[in-house]
Amino acid sequence: MLNALMHFAATCNTATFFGIPSWSKYLVSAGRMSVNPDTGICEINGNFQWGGGGDILLILMGVLDILLRVAALVAIGFIIYGSIQYVASDGAPDRTKDAQSTIINALVGLVIALIATATVSFVGRYISK
Repeated sequence: MLNALMHFAATCNTATFFGIPSWSKYLVSAGRMSVNPDTGICEINGNFQWGGGGDILLILMGVLDILLRVAALVAIGFIIYGSIQYVASDGAPDRTKDAQSTIINALVGLVIALIATATVSFVGRYISK
C-alpha cells in the first residue's frame, strides 16, 4: 500500500487541471517528495511520517483542497443550470422562483467553497513550510 502511494505520481509537479491541484501538492512544497534520480519517479524522501502532523496531514490537506475545488466547480454548474431554468421559465411565477432559489443557493455554496478553499490553501502552505 505504502509502496503504491509512493509511486503514484510520475513526476513531482504541482500543475493543476481546471484549477484542481495534485494530491501531493503540499508534500512537494514541504520537500517531503522529490524525483528519485535513479528511477525518475516521484517518491517520499525518507520514511513516511505518520504522527505529529506528518505526511498524512499533508496528504489530507491536499485531498481536502481537491474536494473543495470540485465543490466550487459543481456550484458553478448549478448556477448555469439555474440560469437555464430561469430563461426557460417563460415568466411562470413558480418556475421563476425555483430558478432563482437554485441560483441563490448555488452562489451561497460557491462562496462557502471559495472561502474554505482559500483557508485550506493558507493552512496547507503554512504547514508545509
